[in-house]
Amino acid sequence: MDIGNPLDFTDRVVVVTGGTKGIGFTIAETFLAAGAHVVVCGRSQPRALPAAGTRQAVFLAADVRDPQAASGLIDAAVARFGRLDVLVNNAGGSPDADAATVSPRFVEKIVALNLLAPFYTAQAANRVMRDQDRGGSVINIGSVSAHHPQPGTAAYTAAKAGLLGLTRALALEWAPKVRVNHVTTGLIRTDGAASVYGEDGGSAVAGVIPMGRMAVPSDVARTCLYLAGDLARYVNGADVAVHGGGEVPARFLAARSSGAR
Repeated sequence: MDIGNPLDFTDRVVVVTGGTKGIGFTIAETFLAAGAHVVVCGRSQPRALPAAGTRQAVFLAADVRDPQAASGLIDAAVARFGRLDVLVNNAGGSPDADAATVSPRFVEKIVALNLLAPFYTAQAANRVMRDQDRGGSVINIGSVSAHHPQPGTAAYTAAKAGLLGLTRALALEWAPKVRVNHVTTGLIRTDGAASVYGEDGGSAVAGVIPMGRMAVPSDVARTCLYLAGDLARYVNGADVAVHGGGEVPARFLAARSSGAR
């Protein structure tokens, strides 16, 4: 069957939460370059918007942790462009915090941003996509923390593990019109990561990644382009790992550094 150019998103409509900075910014630019109309959101007006050539993303202010705001975001995108083909739930993150002393308010905020917000926006998107001729695609941006927690990330890890479970549950309920997939991201070289891993892009950390480098935002963006398009039209409920093979086991690194064979 001829499906034309499977990476051509001309006239399709894409919403990227948290698309005003970091990974989301690059995801939005990638869909713009593929021809899509793109809507990004954040809680405040950004200094710059994702763009490709003369085309620019549309910004809508929304705190997607609020159910009404999340639904309003989707409604506004549909009112402007007439449909919704792709939702990328990218907004998320958390500072490190000691699980023994972290406040309930902190936990609530982290769970709301990383688990509840994607649920709210996905619900609103499904209401639109299920009645469209081509249905739609929801992509949840997760974290390797859902599979391999690290100290200081208890609330974040729990929320991201929940997001993976949510993805699989929605994929069961909403198919075949709406596909729901998950991207497990590993260490990604962003401006925020530089403060943690160094301005050299984490060259020391890269030594524990089989691919020999940290990911860059475009690695995640291209995966979203695949999952949203016709090449992946039978891919549903999947967890696509974009982490360079994970991390070399600590016991192997310890043995190597000690000279053991």
